[in-house]
Amino acid sequence: MIEPKSDIVRKINLLKEQRQAVILVHNYQRPEIHEIADFVGDSLELSRLAASTGAEVIVFCGVHFMAETASILSPHKTVLLPVPDAGCPMADMVTAEELDARKKELPGYTVVTYVNSTAAVKALSDICCTSANAVKIVDSLDTNDILFVPDQHLGAYVQSQTGKNIKFWPGYCPVHAGIMPEHILKRKDEHPEAVVIAHPECRLEVLALADEVLSTGGMVRYCRQSRGNEIIVATDAGMLYRLRKESPSNTFIAASDKAKCKNMQLIRLDNVLASLQHMAGEVKVADGIRGRALQAVERMIELG
Repeated sequence: MIEPKSDIVRKINLLKEQRQAVILVHNYQRPEIHEIADFVGDSLELSRLAASTGAEVIVFCGVHFMAETASILSPHKTVLLPVPDAGCPMADMVTAEELDARKKELPGYTVVTYVNSTAAVKALSDICCTSANAVKIVDSLDTNDILFVPDQHLGAYVQSQTGKNIKFWPGYCPVHAGIMPEHILKRKDEHPEAVVIAHPECRLEVLALADEVLSTGGMVRYCRQSRGNEIIVATDAGMLYRLRKESPSNTFIAASDKAKCKNMQLIRLDNVLASLQHMAGEVKVADGIRGRALQAVERMIELG
């Protein structure tokens, strides 16, 4: 017999109180996971919020690198990932060993690493960035030679805005890279008055068709200030749930209905319940890696 959702939610809330836990939910998660969140947002924003709370346990409804980032910022808290196999294809496109070898090929280059990466890769980086502050971070560096890891599309956007000499790691987000110019043009044909907002992980050809290039946090803020508009959203379609909930006067259209991360959809209510019941799915970054990764994250926070 399948347990009713209301019963599962009630048990989650009870265990959350008993465990002194906080539930973090990434913007791209399932709607029912949004509804049990203490905080909804992007990966670094959520990790910083959790670090500022008195919670002893962090339940991160996202993917593995996000739980690692929470562990980096909150080493004395227990971080749980309800589905341990929820990974990020882009983060998996670069290993610490590969990055170390590339750094030796490019002496003198500053390594700027997108937070959508493993802790081990962050630990080999000079500074991290988010999609929101990547341009500002790279522009602020006293060097022209940058190795940007791992997202080639975000790196290309940063280069277009800064003019710096950037070598790109050949990584990408399959969801954002799968959004093509023809998807935007088709939606614009269907909704000629619509505004287009696009995530900078998209291809440059897609960004060229956008009215605004925004991180997920930027999208939330932009749409809150917009009233009664049609908005085509070029990012993971899971983002539309939050946008519709928080900005109901607007009409939101996914650039592509197929743009949805399978890994982000893995976590269900029963996974969250089981994780809290058994304290299962713990993610812990080893001290040696954590210290070096934290330096790259903290340098970003200082500059960004």
